[in-house]
Amino acid sequence: MADSLLFNPRTYDPARFDPETRRLLRATVDWFEERGKRRLLEDYRSRAWLADFLAFAAKEGLFSTFLTPASAATGEEQRWDTARIAALNEILGFYGLDYWYAWQVTILGLGPVWQSGNEAARARAAGLLAQGEVFAFGLSERTHGADIYSTDMLLEPDGDGGFLASGSKYYIGNGNAAGLVSVFGRRTDVEGPDGYVFFAADSRHPAYGLVQNVVHSSKYVSEFRLERYPVAAEDVLHTGRAAFDAALNTVNVGKFNLCTASIGICEHAMYEAVTHASNRILYGRPVTAFPHVRRELADAYVRLVGMKLFSDRAVDYFRSAGPEDRRYLLFNPMTKMKVTTEGEKVIDLMWDVIAAKGFEKDTYFANAAVEIRGLPKLEGTVHVNLALILKFLRNHLLEPVTYPPVPTRLDAADDDFLFRQGPARGLGSVRFHDWRPAFDAYAEVPNVARFREQADALCAFVATLAPDEAQSRDLDFLLSVGQLFALVVHAQLILEQARLTVLDRDVLDELFSVLVRDFSGHAVELHGKDSATQAQQEWALGAVRRPVVDEARAARVWERVEALSGAYEMAP
Repeated sequence: MADSLLFNPRTYDPARFDPETRRLLRATVDWFEERGKRRLLEDYRSRAWLADFLAFAAKEGLFSTFLTPASAATGEEQRWDTARIAALNEILGFYGLDYWYAWQVTILGLGPVWQSGNEAARARAAGLLAQGEVFAFGLSERTHGADIYSTDMLLEPDGDGGFLASGSKYYIGNGNAAGLVSVFGRRTDVEGPDGYVFFAADSRHPAYGLVQNVVHSSKYVSEFRLERYPVAAEDVLHTGRAAFDAALNTVNVGKFNLCTASIGICEHAMYEAVTHASNRILYGRPVTAFPHVRRELADAYVRLVGMKLFSDRAVDYFRSAGPEDRRYLLFNPMTKMKVTTEGEKVIDLMWDVIAAKGFEKDTYFANAAVEIRGLPKLEGTVHVNLALILKFLRNHLLEPVTYPPVPTRLDAADDDFLFRQGPARGLGSVRFHDWRPAFDAYAEVPNVARFREQADALCAFVATLAPDEAQSRDLDFLLSVGQLFALVVHAQLILEQARLTVLDRDVLDELFSVLVRDFSGHAVELHGKDSATQAQQEWALGAVRRPVVDEARAARVWERVEALSGAYEMAP
């Protein structure tokens, strides 16, 4: 029987969605399956541009249906629905990150447009989507990266109410083919934040120069240069501080997609890894007969389940967000930072088992082992997002407020708040519901109770041993604290989703045995930091816990893992 917790193309039925969404998701799966594994791997090796996939997406209206918000819609099924976007992220990640990347940077390119009040530009974008065009997000630069304060894309007034834009952008996905590129720059005649401008450019314009693809990949991560590119009034999307906010709010929308892409990669790789290990005979026994192999594969499995539970629950907070509920601003960098680094761990655990097989050219795993590394490094590094997460630490752990319950959000609604998030500031004022009830509901699960002891210990640390002024400038020390906090938030949403989906108790207990070990590991790391005080060192060692061991539970979870052998293999 197929594992209901993992995506399996053989049994996939997105019945939770409306008929048109089900049709498009299933059609995407069928398109990849009909092409087959040989073609999938050959396209990856040859670094072929994704013209055939984009032609399929255009024919089915995939991007236009999923990425046109209701406010710009020309068709009944068009809306910006984070739940179905997440489902497509997982599918595209499952078959290859190159396909997901073209879709992802289209999302980023659309962000400034859908936040704009420029109706002509919005109509133009909707029309381009309907024609099957892709989009690009022109923010990063070779010298400054994503430091938008220092942009060297300069807009010189042309004397007729428009501008001539000159400068280069770097790391810009789809920059070779985008019908519309949202470009961030600054005016030469206005100093400071008031001079920022977001404008729409066309990659086919003569003043748009494509320099290179900066990676060896089907992903076209471009460097482009504008030379006196004419920017008319109808091309301007945002000016001043609103342009700055549009950049950050677009990243808020886009970074969420990294978690479910990571999940898809890990799921495909897991089918391959477990199938190989189960059929590999070593010293007269299947590889999966060895205790260390079972532990590594079981750890990989429950970590992957945790990734899915957290991400699914985060969707609900994203979709339920509003001016008075901005909890998504914590859960969003969590999906980007925590879930994607969990994906790396999942791949590494399986790779330790299958060893040389993970390099072979006829495996999806060889691609996955490379591509999984990119997701923690896109849309801000792990360190950047961990530092962002720390801004919410005290309010989340120590100062909860009451919110109405957030339900599972699979309804066919338009998530319009994402394009009217407002000023990208005020993070210290964001409040959260109490994290403890999620743990209370599973107090009888041994390792949930054990982890709760560690979470309570972290609250005591924040209340009595919080970093002093000097330590607050020691980012190396703070990031260790951030890792501990991230684990508590990760665990909280896992438990909320486990309750909503009635997760198997054995799987939950085994997952939390891993989280207990993780917390202990980060506590030991904090103990060793140069600036840790004696009291903080003692706290760190006191927070170390041993998971509750249950051999019968572990055996039952192993049965689930072992059943993945042969459960899915892509057609040749």
